[in-house]
Amino acid sequence: MEKFEQILAKVYELIVTYGMKFVTAIIVLVVGLLVIKWITKAVVRLMKKGNVNDSLIPFLKSLLNIMLKLMLVISVMGMVGIQMTSFIAVLGAAGLAVGLAMQGTLQNFAGGVMILLFKPYEVGHFIEAQGFMGTVKEIQIFTTVLTTPDNRKVIIPNSPLATGSITNFSAMPTRRIDFSFGIGYGDDIDAAKKILLKMAEKDDRVLKDEDPPEVMVEALADSSVNLKLRTWVKSEDYWSLFFDITENVKKQFDGAKISIPFPQQDVHLYNHKG
Repeated sequence: MEKFEQILAKVYELIVTYGMKFVTAIIVLVVGLLVIKWITKAVVRLMKKGNVNDSLIPFLKSLLNIMLKLMLVISVMGMVGIQMTSFIAVLGAAGLAVGLAMQGTLQNFAGGVMILLFKPYEVGHFIEAQGFMGTVKEIQIFTTVLTTPDNRKVIIPNSPLATGSITNFSAMPTRRIDFSFGIGYGDDIDAAKKILLKMAEKDDRVLKDEDPPEVMVEALADSSVNLKLRTWVKSEDYWSLFFDITENVKKQFDGAKISIPFPQQDVHLYNHKG
């Protein structure tokens, strides 16, 4: 009987010691989960207002949710009286080991997040990066998929894209085309300039309002006088106008008897008599 009373006393002592802690921990857990839910919804609303990429929002939402819940669980376990120092140390060591083992993958993941957040390019843009040129077809969390003009599929890791140089040909609504044409030294420069200007002014794809086309002498080269024609076009009209103007210039110059000279070099022969 005396032994039973000792057990009851021990149980009562444990209830008094840990009961309130346990109840408090449960209350903190429930309230914490509600607060985490509210914080997650608020962050999602902010991301949508900030035009964060739709494919990135679910991932960031899950990541934030997991981190906050992990912090809450650790706090609750500490309130109950469980020593968390060793647990946190083991968790940190495990995280470090996984991070070192997946260093390259994590770099690509971080690069993907940065690309989706700051948007140096978007799906449908034509870019040049890491030695490749192509249209962006997909921006994934680890890689970016391009399709080259000759319809090759190129998969580039996001890490070098996020830290390297990128030329985005589609970022601006308009682009300037610089044509360079050479004529002979004996040809009429003014006549050639009029042909180039008339050709550009008659083409509806050339933007004439803000910055009209212009022609100037670019250089007096070894075998030609180089003329430069500058025009502004919409980005989507760049290549079609480039090829059309190049072809028509040859036809117009031929009709006006303006030559496009071949590279020439004068060779002087000396006859040395012994």
